[in-house]
Parts: sequence; C-alpha cells; structure tokens
Amino acid sequence: MVSFRRLEVTIVTVSPAADESPATDRPPLDSTALSADGALLPGLRVEVVEETGSTNALVAERARAGEPEGLVVVAEHQTAGRGRLDRRWETPPRAALTFSVLLRPSVAPASWPWLPLLAGHAVGKTLRAVGHDAAVKWPNDVLIDGRKVAGLLVERVDSPAGPAAVVGIGLNVSTSRQELPVPEATSLALEAGGAPDRTALLVDLLATLGESYAAWQAGGAAAEARLAESYAAACDTVGREVRVDLPAAQTLHGRATGVDSRGRLLVEHDGTTTAVAAGDVVHVRAQERPQD
Repeated sequence: MVSFRRLEVTIVTVSPAADESPATDRPPLDSTALSADGALLPGLRVEVVEETGSTNALVAERARAGEPEGLVVVAEHQTAGRGRLDRRWETPPRAALTFSVLLRPSVAPASWPWLPLLAGHAVGKTLRAVGHDAAVKWPNDVLIDGRKVAGLLVERVDSPAGPAAVVGIGLNVSTSRQELPVPEATSLALEAGGAPDRTALLVDLLATLGESYAAWQAGGAAAEARLAESYAAACDTVGREVRVDLPAAQTLHGRATGVDSRGRLLVEHDGTTTAVAAGDVVHVRAQERPQD
C-alpha cells in the first residue's frame, strides 16, 4: 500500500487578473521537483506531460500493463477530459490541475464506491485549508459558493495484476470567466483574485488524498462510518431539495438527508427514504419541487 506523507505547503498568489490570465502568464508545473525520487511525495511516481487527451486514459493503459499503485500523471493541457455520463471537456494550457492517480485498493470491491466521495472530500479539505469555502456536491463535484470548481471521475480497470482504480481530478485554478465551459463553474483565481502556485497546491492535494486513502484502507467499517459522517458534514447536497436523474430515465425528487455507510445519498420523499447509489443530482429550490 502506498504511504503518503503530509506536508506543510505555502500557497503563493500570483499577479494576473482573474479575468485576464493568458497562457503566457501561467507558469508551468515544477516537474523536476514533483518527479525527484518521491522527495516531495513519498510513495508516488509523478509524471508531468505537456499535452494529452485524457490522463485517465493514460493511467488506465498503464494499469492494464501492470503498473503498481502510486502512479500520478499530470497534464499541463488536457484536450479530451472525461467526466461522468461520458461528458467531454478541455482545459486551457496551464490553467488547471488535471491529473489521475493509480490505486490498487486492498479493500473489498463492494467498498470501492467510496473512492469518488473520498477523493472529492480530500479536494474540499485541501481548498478549505488554503482559505476557500469549499463544499462537496454528491457524488463527485467540489463547489465554492455553489459554483463548480472541480470534478472527479473514478474508473475501475481490470488487469492481470488485479483490479485497479483510476482517480481522475480536474481543478480550475487560473481559468478566466471567458474560458469556463458554463456560467455555473468557477476557478480559484476568480474566487480569490489571484491563482495559487499549482505545484504547491498539487503536493498538498495529493498528500491529503493519501491520508484519506490510507485511513479508509486500514479502518474497515468504522473508518467508513467516520468518513460518511465527515463527508455529510461537508456536503452541500445534504439538507437540500434535489432532483436525481437516475439510470433508466427515472427521476427522483426529494430532500437529501445524509449519506449512508456505503456512500449512497439518502433522499426522503413523502416519508420514504431512498438510497441512491448512482445518479445526476441537481440542487433545486424548495418551491420548485413538484407537487403530487
């Protein structure tokens, strides 16, 4: 199992204005420091690529070839990122942190649905530690003031070495308003008036993810119960009226009341609670809830 060491990282704000940050003003990641024999991140092998279609696809290919746990591939420019429901997106060069981590969990596959929640929670904790009022949106988004700043995609990959999980994360760092794909998105620069150093932020994020992953692997049912409680407390979805677009074109309306021990969203409607394992969640106003 990979062991990550928690680091104290100073986040430094750079000067480009939030709405005017051309790629020429965006410094590259410090690939030398990131890949220096695990000095910053023990147990990880970080590879920085200038451009790729999808970091998840690259890491999945390596997983199928038998790559051990701990590989991290970071792209300066991701041209065909993938999200849930096969949504596609592109990030401007050096404007985001787009990376994928290869994990080979030792826990039972039945517990693997916790991975996207665990990873999203780690992103939220990292951002809160550097001053952002970040919250998670079930199952795999991170919000600041209700706007999406990060998204995740976790994919299972079967290989001769056993099953693996590829955890893909995309975090908008210096993306300007004009570069965002939808009005409901945001970036750290837009929220703070300047962009943090991406190398330092990546190190901090991977360290936080590693801590959470190690605790989840080692702790069994008790760790999952603690994770459920901690996740629910940081989840912007809990306590809201929601519409959940379920598989097979079904829709569920109700109030999100919590997260159960398996990471499923609990939605109450007319006294009945439904545990949702997969679905597209929309936060709605109470007055928008359909009346029976």
